[in-house]
Amino acid sequence: MPQQILILDFGSQYTQLIARRIRELNVFCEIHPFTHAPDLTEDIRGVVLSGSPCSVRDPEAPNPDLSKYLGKVPVLGVCYGAQLLAHQAGGEVLPATIREYGRARLSDLRAENPLMHGISLNSQVWMSHGDTIKTLPANYHVIASTPEVRVAAFQIEDQPTFGIQFHPEVTHSAQGKQLLENFVVSICRCAQDWTPEHFVDGAVAALQQTIGPDDQVILGLSGGVDSSVAALLLHRAIGPRLHGIFVNNGLLRKEEFESVLHSYQGLGLNVTGVDASAEFYAALAGLTDPEAKRKAIGRTFIEVFDREAHKVEGARWLAQGTIYPDVIESVSVKGPAVTIKSHHNVGGLPERMHLKVVEPLRMLFKDEVREVGDTLGLPHHILHRHPFPGPGLGIRILGDITPEKVRLLQEADAIFIDALHQTGLYEKVWQAGTILLPIQSVGVMGDERTYEQVVALRAVTSVDGMTADWAHLPYEFLADVSNRIINQVRGINRVVYDISSKPPATIEWE
Repeated sequence: MPQQILILDFGSQYTQLIARRIRELNVFCEIHPFTHAPDLTEDIRGVVLSGSPCSVRDPEAPNPDLSKYLGKVPVLGVCYGAQLLAHQAGGEVLPATIREYGRARLSDLRAENPLMHGISLNSQVWMSHGDTIKTLPANYHVIASTPEVRVAAFQIEDQPTFGIQFHPEVTHSAQGKQLLENFVVSICRCAQDWTPEHFVDGAVAALQQTIGPDDQVILGLSGGVDSSVAALLLHRAIGPRLHGIFVNNGLLRKEEFESVLHSYQGLGLNVTGVDASAEFYAALAGLTDPEAKRKAIGRTFIEVFDREAHKVEGARWLAQGTIYPDVIESVSVKGPAVTIKSHHNVGGLPERMHLKVVEPLRMLFKDEVREVGDTLGLPHHILHRHPFPGPGLGIRILGDITPEKVRLLQEADAIFIDALHQTGLYEKVWQAGTILLPIQSVGVMGDERTYEQVVALRAVTSVDGMTADWAHLPYEFLADVSNRIINQVRGINRVVYDISSKPPATIEWE
């Protein structure tokens, strides 16, 4: 195992961001819920205690035993984590007289303190707390303050244990990354060797050790970044014993089935393309409810995949492109999330397949997956492909699905995506697509009155898809795309643009 920082999650919305910032320093870290705090091992060089929506004064607030870490490895408490350190040692944490949310300035700091090295006086930090540390235990010393918060940061005497009331992981804390580097590199003495190349070498070695010399591995490919990077990593480890299955559900983008298969063949991957469009259309016939459509698509995919997988002799493993945010959410301190929408492969594969699961990307964030893909030589057009939903156009056609509606949407969507590429806007948005609405509108084309379909264009900017803002595409661009769709796609006479952010809306309409 590489050297790592352990992050204990108390339910903060910023916990994943702490991990991302530490990974950006080329240092490995893992998030664990405080309810499953692991014991110290040789590879754990330091511990970060996250923030929380709770107050340490609440009877049900997170209150784990930290004695197995304190004094043994460096510890950094952030916001709630800092208050918890003070509270457990007998300090006084009270509701703040003036709640501090947003920007603040460090008006006093001990520049000689190792955590504060390189941090400037009046440096901007980001506060988000209703409680404040009123009194510190006797052996705790203040190392930074703001005009409103005396205990903005502290250290335990003769111990590399620190607490900070602000959030260094958000970009609003101007020198937050410097502070995290001070802790992770200077104080915890972590080697900054967590690089894509390091990951690839370690992952290949681990895969070769885990997968038997005669075992065959099956991987469902989608044409997206995660499954493609997983395929290249496995291919480097076991070569042709990896069997990729790419299913055409009839709900892909225009000519995508052929183009993706061609890309995979160019990479030397062993991939079988299966055109099961007719089966999916039959399963979807007459369905209009979004969940019913998702489940029908998922069920049919499992049936097709199961049938194809049984053709591979010696198959022992199922590879999946699971990434770290999926893992974190599955063991969240808050428990299982409320179902907003089911995933296209909900329920998993039939037990009769008796396959063991291998997930080579399960410790990577999305941006790290792309870095690894770049290291492995994944073509640019796949590496930077927008996320595309598993059910494909099936959840971008509101209402029932027919082959004609799919064709109509494919044509309109191709114009939109091609235009984004041609104008250099494609890589400036996180995700884009076209939605076919279940309504018709009156129009005039030439001297004729029309009553035809309406499509909505959707483009968003985001970092990780958890939140998103609608992309502010130029009016001229939108006008040109609208004009081209209406003139070139017979059956559509109106185009609208979705300006909803997530939340409250979701990126997809279904």
